[in-house]
Amino acid sequence: MPYEWNPRPTDHHTNWRLSLWPYRSLLRKDFVIFMGGTAALTLIPLMAILGTGAMWYVLPFFILMFSGLWWAINVSYRRGEVLEELTVDDTTVELIRHNPGGQTQTWQANRYWVSVHLHPKDGPVENYITLRGGDREVEIGAFLDVAERAELYHDLKRAFR
Repeated sequence: MPYEWNPRPTDHHTNWRLSLWPYRSLLRKDFVIFMGGTAALTLIPLMAILGTGAMWYVLPFFILMFSGLWWAINVSYRRGEVLEELTVDDTTVELIRHNPGGQTQTWQANRYWVSVHLHPKDGPVENYITLRGGDREVEIGAFLDVAERAELYHDLKRAFR
C-alpha cells in the first residue's frame, strides 16, 4: 500500500501523521536489471549481422530505441516523485504536498471543521477524495488507484471521528 499511518510520531504535539506516495512497480534497482535484459535481448538479432555493413544501418535504430526507453522511464520516475503528508494535532490539520519540481503546497485548517468527502464519479478520477475545511477544499491521494482511494477514504473518516 503506498501510504503509511504513523499513529505515534516522535513529535509530542502531533496526534497522527499520514504519508502518501505513488506506487512504483519498477524500483530503481530493478530498472538496471530491466534495461540490461532489454539490451541483451535486442542485441541477439544484431549478432547475426555483426561485422557486416548492414549492422551500421540497424545499430542507430537500436540506440534510438534504447535511449527512448531510458528517457521515458526516467521521465516517469521524475513525475512520480510526489509525497503528501497529512499531519493532525489537537487543533490543526496540515496537508503538505511535495511536488516533483521541488515546490511544496501547504493547506491548514481547524481540525474540528475538517470533513472528508468522496466523489465517486464526479471528480477528475474515480473515488476522488477531498478534505474541506476553512475556505478551501483540497484533494488528497489522487495518484492512488481506485481501490486504494476507497480504502483511504474509510480510513480518513475513521481517523477524523
